[in-house]
Amino acid sequence: MLKKVFVAAATVAVVATTPALQAQEASSILNASYDISRELFAAITPKFVEHWKAETGQDVKVDLSFAGSSRQAQDIIQGKKVDSVTFNQVTDINILASRGLVSKDWAQAFPNNSSPYYSTIAFLVRKGNPKNIHNWDDLVRDDVKVVFPNPKTSGNARYSYLGAWLYADEAFKGDEAKVKAFVGKLLRNVVNFPTGGRAATVAFANNDQGDALLTFESEVINIANSDEYKAQGFEVVVPPVSVLAEFPVAVVDKVADERHSRKLATAYLEFQYTKEIQQLLTTFNYRVHNPEVVAATEGQYAKVRTINPTAVLGSWDNIQETQFATGGILDQLLAKR
Repeated sequence: MLKKVFVAAATVAVVATTPALQAQEASSILNASYDISRELFAAITPKFVEHWKAETGQDVKVDLSFAGSSRQAQDIIQGKKVDSVTFNQVTDINILASRGLVSKDWAQAFPNNSSPYYSTIAFLVRKGNPKNIHNWDDLVRDDVKVVFPNPKTSGNARYSYLGAWLYADEAFKGDEAKVKAFVGKLLRNVVNFPTGGRAATVAFANNDQGDALLTFESEVINIANSDEYKAQGFEVVVPPVSVLAEFPVAVVDKVADERHSRKLATAYLEFQYTKEIQQLLTTFNYRVHNPEVVAATEGQYAKVRTINPTAVLGSWDNIQETQFATGGILDQLLAKR
């Protein structure tokens, strides 16, 4: 359920137990995350603070920052002192690694390619689904308009873009010219390109723009079931085939070493793999890896075949270079809108 909270609710004041401890290891961190994860991390963070206190006796503070994940990565490159990141796009951590801010082998630092949970892209449509939208090919019809964030600033939107690409790649048996035409038509049907996922929700749900909102399955379900939007009768459409959307995490090594915050930052990320938090993640409709939690929540999610982008398009570095880099395919298609 989409919960109304202030980011401040997810922070807990701290006084280090002794000056010596303060000098040895930081008792506060800043975690940067993607735009639509505010409610999730406002729920996770106080639980971590309580857990750390019970385990160590130390009071700690976890501050939270939210924006499009690509925007967050650029801010860190430009000097923002972030100790850990919980992103929704591998390429945004790879960019940090390429600048020496994150270890090159960050994906091996935690289980499941350093992705505690995952999702896919789904569609939120208006009450009664008046445009009869059920699959990706419905989104390129002339009578359909869609909303999703700008793939240049939002990891969420990059997965929407990749979901359309992977669908078209299968439908057209790898014919790149036809795939580009399909994705280009989808981009031309976009009526609003906000910088982040939350702004896209506002455009669709509050400002009545578009016939379908493309975002993570978790967010689609949260919006449809929220007190704020339930009266509008939005419906959730999970296409039969969609993209695997991982949510990678990493310690920002350069900052953690400078601030002596590695221990706390690492523990904060490891905490997301605990059974307690894996269960909490399912209440926000994310898909998880813990076998017991997976078995207990099997009926919660629609059946969907997810495609890992790297299985079709090569490494994430290759995807970044060919699709999203300046002058890449995305830029070429956007220029034709």
